[in-house]
Amino acid sequence: MIQKVEPCRPVFAAQALRPSPFKERILPVVLSLLVFTLALLFGQVSRASAHEVSDFLGHYSGSAEVTQSDGTRDLRNLSVVISETHNGFEVQWSTVTEKEDGRRKEKSYTVEFIRSDRRGIFSAAMHRNVFGHEVQQDPMKGQPYVWARLTGDTLTVFSMFIHQNGDYEMQQYDRSLTEEGLALVFQTHRNGEPVRQIEAELLRQ
Repeated sequence: MIQKVEPCRPVFAAQALRPSPFKERILPVVLSLLVFTLALLFGQVSRASAHEVSDFLGHYSGSAEVTQSDGTRDLRNLSVVISETHNGFEVQWSTVTEKEDGRRKEKSYTVEFIRSDRRGIFSAAMHRNVFGHEVQQDPMKGQPYVWARLTGDTLTVFSMFIHQNGDYEMQQYDRSLTEEGLALVFQTHRNGEPVRQIEAELLRQ
């Protein structure tokens, strides 16, 4: 006589697939704490990296050794003063080059920057027009076109020149905040090709 055997029901398997009440309660709590911790962490990083122009105000100086194309080396004494104005800020920087034969050459620049409609971007008020308004210079007349950008802990000044033959030259001054002052990286490009780069540490005076 053949007996009919009923199939076994996977009681334990079905129970194993169902999440326990403990996991259902604790999992949302853990995820919420994780999201809160990440939001707090990124918020602190964002606040730490967000700077204003006022953080750069001050007088800084330093030096750098520059190797020329002919192999000679010049010592350059660098200084910069960043001060606040009624509508922005002003940057004064100077370079004193000491040649190996004892000659000295000094260059000084002063540019006032005013706020633009774009956050973190400042236009240069290089001179005043006939109405007394501060305006940019005209690069088509051989004058430099200058602007500034503030991103994170770096204040950058850009200068663009158009030469007589139509070549263009870009100069870029990156000044990044450090514990002791500013880290300066100066770059020159001509028609998009790198020409020179100078790095120096400027100490707050």
